[in-house]
Amino acid sequence: MNVKPGTRALGIAESYRSGANDSQLAGAVVRADRVVDGAGFGRCRVGGLDATEAIVSLFDRLERPDVRYCLLGAIAPAWFNLVDLEVVAEATDRPTIAVTVDASEGLEAGLEDAFDGADLQRRLERYRSLPPRQPIAVGEDTLWMRAVGIEHEAAATVIRAFTPEHGPPEPIRVASVLARAADRDGSAVG
Repeated sequence: MNVKPGTRALGIAESYRSGANDSQLAGAVVRADRVVDGAGFGRCRVGGLDATEAIVSLFDRLERPDVRYCLLGAIAPAWFNLVDLEVVAEATDRPTIAVTVDASEGLEAGLEDAFDGADLQRRLERYRSLPPRQPIAVGEDTLWMRAVGIEHEAAATVIRAFTPEHGPPEPIRVASVLARAADRDGSAVG
C-alpha cells in the first residue's frame, strides 16, 4: 500500500477546561504532504456518551468526500466520553484509526472509579468492544493504535505516512492545536 502526497485524512482532537460542561472538538483535514486543507469544530459533553455522534456530525458538516481516513487522538475524550470506533467507521464510510503516543494500562480502573451502575456498564461495554491497542513503530517512537475498517499493516502505513518524525500524526496534531485555540478563546465553536 502506498499513500500518495495528496491523500487526505481528517484528524480529530479535543480540549476542555476543568469545570466545563462540554469539550471543544476540532477536526483538521491534512494531506500526507503536511498541507492543511480544511477544518471544522464540534462539541461533546464532559462525562457524556455523545462523542461518537459529535465526531460523525463534524465529519458530515465538512462535506469532504476526498478525505480517505479518520484519525482520532483519543477514544475517551471529555472525561470518559467513549467513542464507538465501529460507528464512526460505518457512518463516515472511512477507515478509522485511534492513535495515542503513550502506553497505557487501559481505562477499566478509571471507569470503575468514576462511574457505577448503568453508567459504568454502558461505558465498560463500549470500551470492551473496541479493538485492542497495537503498537506501531514510527521512526524512533512507538505509537499505539486501534483500527477499524482497515488491516493492521495498512493502518500502520497510513500512520507512518501522516507522522513527520515523532509525536502524533499531523492531522491529530493540527486538530489538537485548533481545539486548544478555540477552547482558550472561550467561544462555543461547533
